[in-house]
Amino acid sequence: MAETVTLSGKTSSGLLASLGPLLREWLPRQRWFAGKGSPVTGFSQVAATELLPADSRLGLYHLLVRAHQGAGPGDCYQLLIGVREALPPRLAPALIGHVPDGPLAGRTVYDALYDTRPAELLLEALRTGSRIGVLRCERDPSQEIRTGLVPRRLTSEQSNSSVVYGDTFILKLLRRVVPGVNPDLELPLALAREGCPRVPAPTAWMHADLGVGAEGGPQAREPGESGAPGESGAPGTTGETGESSYVLGVLQPYVQGATDGWELALRELAKTEDFGAEARALGRATAEVHTALARALPTVTFGHAQLEPLVHGMVERLDAAAQAVPALHPFAPALRTAFTALADLAAEGQTWTAQRVHGDLHLGQCLRAPSGEWSLIDFEGEPARPLAERRMPQPTVRDVAGMLRSFDYAAHSADPPAPGWARACRAAYCSGYAEVSGADPRTDPVLLRAYETDKAVYEVVYEARHRPDWLSVPLSAIRRLAASDQF
Repeated sequence: MAETVTLSGKTSSGLLASLGPLLREWLPRQRWFAGKGSPVTGFSQVAATELLPADSRLGLYHLLVRAHQGAGPGDCYQLLIGVREALPPRLAPALIGHVPDGPLAGRTVYDALYDTRPAELLLEALRTGSRIGVLRCERDPSQEIRTGLVPRRLTSEQSNSSVVYGDTFILKLLRRVVPGVNPDLELPLALAREGCPRVPAPTAWMHADLGVGAEGGPQAREPGESGAPGESGAPGTTGETGESSYVLGVLQPYVQGATDGWELALRELAKTEDFGAEARALGRATAEVHTALARALPTVTFGHAQLEPLVHGMVERLDAAAQAVPALHPFAPALRTAFTALADLAAEGQTWTAQRVHGDLHLGQCLRAPSGEWSLIDFEGEPARPLAERRMPQPTVRDVAGMLRSFDYAAHSADPPAPGWARACRAAYCSGYAEVSGADPRTDPVLLRAYETDKAVYEVVYEARHRPDWLSVPLSAIRRLAASDQF
């Protein structure tokens, strides 16, 4: 990799000041920007690293910047900023803007992930385990990373960005980053240690190693310094003095020719094909991952003390949702019984096992290889939730409920909707899950109903705010869940 330097405080501050007006317009338009609907009022720098000199034909900066929106500290975003005199036509979609003043005055800046050369530099840094300013790259020495792999950026952007290298690896770059142990690296590493084949084992990963300054703000450490390892020992762990490391990206093997579960389900629905065998196989794969996670990481027992705050949170979310979405209000009293019934069981002394889970499981988080094998991906959890919450043990039925809701969504995407298809898939998925785990989720209907109700309530709010045309999908589940506790 080319020689790199960490920018001085003075230079980097000038850089962010000159980029600020451009980023204020560009950042909210990105699919992965979390603060939709609220204007960006300013930026503060977390870290800035010059990867390629700005005065060369192609300059490259890695930035961690905090976007401020009203009160609060603001969200931190990872940006790769390319610098050119002018953009070639192929990079027009990546344009951020033309810098009027400051260190980059007269130059054009753009999202460098669209560009081949910066993507190649990232892979080389991961291959060689580079340490560049605050950036640290680590890798699994047992996996080979060949040189010369041609990168291509995936266009199906979600809450992060991905680059595929020669159909061999995929690099997922986190856009909104938080300090601490990121489950999207922590859990796949734990599963790799258990030899679980259902999750691609991380090949390499990148994180920013930051310290805590005298005033409590993050500061870059000098090369060679590091924090004391946290309790998990995973990359991205923090020292005892505070959160100090941001996981930035994970490189994993690319499942060539794979189809994600959502696309496959819609395709089979369009052909009126049965999806039961695939749903059963997906249930088995989910149970294999849960079983491996229970071996790899501690499990806990949930009793009344643990269930009480969990149920309280479900009730609070329901009450807030009923206020926000009038269509939900008539069902609220009946839906609340899904949560109070669970609390009653806990008060009577029933307990449940809780463990680490996927946290945001649905058909789009599953890949079916041409061989027919299923893989689970994207263990980040729900990005909007606090990191500590995403890392908490949960009953495995949380993942099951997410997948059951996903079957409903697929069925209601068909024209006409196919509720019978969803019921068959839900039953097949639970049967497949039971074949591996030894426990059918349907045998604990109170727990299942509570988690599925909580998920459907979340979906109602999301659709009302972002996709009103889809509101009927979760509302159909709301009517079913409010009517009875039937599966």
